[in-house]
Amino acid sequence: MPDAPLLGAERRVKLDDAAFGARFHGSLVHQSVRAEQAARRSGTAATRTRGEVSGGGAKPWRQKGTGRARAGSNRSPVWTGGGTAFGPRPRSYAFKVNRKERRAALRSALSLHAARGSVAIVDAAAFQEPKTSQARALLEGWDQAPPTLVVLADGQSAAARSFRNLARVSVLGAEEVGVADLLGAASVVFSEQSLRQLSDRAGAGGSA
Repeated sequence: MPDAPLLGAERRVKLDDAAFGARFHGSLVHQSVRAEQAARRSGTAATRTRGEVSGGGAKPWRQKGTGRARAGSNRSPVWTGGGTAFGPRPRSYAFKVNRKERRAALRSALSLHAARGSVAIVDAAAFQEPKTSQARALLEGWDQAPPTLVVLADGQSAAARSFRNLARVSVLGAEEVGVADLLGAASVVFSEQSLRQLSDRAGAGGSA
């Protein structure tokens, strides 16, 4: 069964084998990362069509006899200031990944960190108030490469405020951390409560 060190202490914490001892599924991880990144896209890019720009109305000049190309409207896409043909419209880029596949991808990302030894546990209760120097000392004592992702549970705001001011350290809640966040970090620190929550998210439902 994999384990991880408890920062600032001499003991190690056992990790859930179902969540941290799984086989790596590269295709599912790739699909989940694409889905998470696509869901974060705003999809607000938009251009105006010829029906939405100002102008138009009268024909710019008569049809024949001027020597110029015929024109019916100055809102045409071929005119400067005219509408855009086939431009972007507001849309959602999100696509669905099945729950079983998401769980398998999450297990893969967690297991990858466990296999590398880049997982540690922090006692969030030790932070009675925000103290960045205390958080820095814990990470320096662990001696793992940044960037570091710190995953905390609700109600652990003192610990979150202690870690969030450190360079190349990001803090996320257990419910919002995704596969892309885990893979983007060289090392991951969990509180014991967030570790249980994430293990439940990843380990429930059996293997995919």
